[in-house]
Amino acid sequence: MSEIVKIVLTGGPCAGKTTALVRVIEHFSSLGFKVFTIPEVPTLFTQAGMNYLTTNKGFFYEGEKATLEIQLALEDKFLRMAQECTEQPCIIVCDRGAMDISAYMSPETWNEITRAVGTSTSELRQRYDAVLHLVSAADGAEQYYTTANNAQRYEQMNEEGLRIARSLDKKVIHAWTGHPHLRVINNHDDFEAKMLRVIKEISCVLGLPGPIEEERKFIVEITGEMPDDCIESEITQTYLKAEPGNEVRLRKRGWQGKYVYVHTSKKKNSETEEMVTERQINNSMYEMMLDLADPTRETIRKIRRSFIWKGQYFEIDTYLDQLEGLVILETKGITADEPVQFPPFVKMKENITCRKEYYNNNLALRK
Repeated sequence: MSEIVKIVLTGGPCAGKTTALVRVIEHFSSLGFKVFTIPEVPTLFTQAGMNYLTTNKGFFYEGEKATLEIQLALEDKFLRMAQECTEQPCIIVCDRGAMDISAYMSPETWNEITRAVGTSTSELRQRYDAVLHLVSAADGAEQYYTTANNAQRYEQMNEEGLRIARSLDKKVIHAWTGHPHLRVINNHDDFEAKMLRVIKEISCVLGLPGPIEEERKFIVEITGEMPDDCIESEITQTYLKAEPGNEVRLRKRGWQGKYVYVHTSKKKNSETEEMVTERQINNSMYEMMLDLADPTRETIRKIRRSFIWKGQYFEIDTYLDQLEGLVILETKGITADEPVQFPPFVKMKENITCRKEYYNNNLALRK
């Protein structure tokens, strides 16, 4: 049986998912993949008479429970269909996934619904190989925000609608936090750059060689309060023994007492192309593989704070232990001629983009 990869395309209102789905189908079909797409279930329900804004608690509960049940049933049916396509690799692309549903209700209601359906948040996240979150145009690209392509959209084109759309965007990211391959796709003045980033991230999941992307990195100082909706996690990164020119690492990432373990390998094919492979592992495998740690490198520990600011996704790493005092801001997917929208609570001290001494594997070198 050919390998089947399952990907979620998600994001806030007016994020570009519809266009991205078309691009994904066209691009990967041309490469020989069979591409299945699962429609956005809440939109189907809304068109059929469901009102997600109802004040009728019983109606709301039954509607959301049915939404989750149909979402899972559709995914399972398409997976079985894909398993019969033995002559070509398959991609299943979900227009939103199960965890999106949780962003529209209280944690208590979500827990009640998942128990009733016989599942859990951790199980639902593990159903997918990757989650690509496209940032809503309401955050940083307001001039492109429109409700014309979705008559069912509740977030209208006014200040209150934009505020609701931004809030939903962040709630969806929070819902998927903890997935080992969650990638946030920034807004751009050039919408084509956003679409190209989607193709690049899916190529990475499929193990296809891709261009080496230099993240924009800066040494910064935090001068004010971080946003209330930023996601804080603790990261422990250990480099393993590897052949020259290759990089192999283990990452333990924890938030709210929960941990995810990821094994990553990078192989440079040329000066401009590399192969990146990520896979989630369990705690036992993580502990066992620590025995393969590179003795020439220290373990890196840092606190990461992630958030969206004016349509751009930022990660601020505050390093601990031997690197204490170092704070690095990083953002991906910003083109070379596009300005970084630094938040007012961040003071940029030095641009370290492309400076290899600040790559994590070099920061880990024992002195």
